[in-house]
Amino acid sequence: MLVAFSVAPSGTGREDASVSDAVAAAVEVVRESGLPNRTDAMFTTIEGPDWDTVMDVVKRATEAVAPFGSRVSLVLKADIRPGYEGELDAKVARVESALERQLQGGES
Repeated sequence: MLVAFSVAPSGTGREDASVSDAVAAAVEVVRESGLPNRTDAMFTTIEGPDWDTVMDVVKRATEAVAPFGSRVSLVLKADIRPGYEGELDAKVARVESALERQLQGGES
C-alpha cells in the first residue's frame, strides 16, 4: 500500500510561520523506518506491506511534529492494492511510458 501524507504543526509562535523544522522531524522518522519513501514539496509518500506497518510510521511522524506547535494537522491519502509492491516507482513509470507513447502518436 502507498500512503501520501502531509503533517504540520500550527500555533508554532514563529514569526515567519515556517514549519520546516517540524516537517524535517517527521521525514526523519519516515526515513529511519526503512520503508520505501519519497518526499516532495507537498507530501511524503511511503510504501509498506500493510496498514499496521504504514500507519505506525505515520503515527510516529505525527508525534514527532507535536512538540513544534499547539496542534497538528494531518492529511492522508492511501492507495490500497493488495499483492503489489514497488508501486512507489512503478506507478510513475507507467505514466511516463504512457506519455512517451502519446508523444510518439501511439495509443494512450
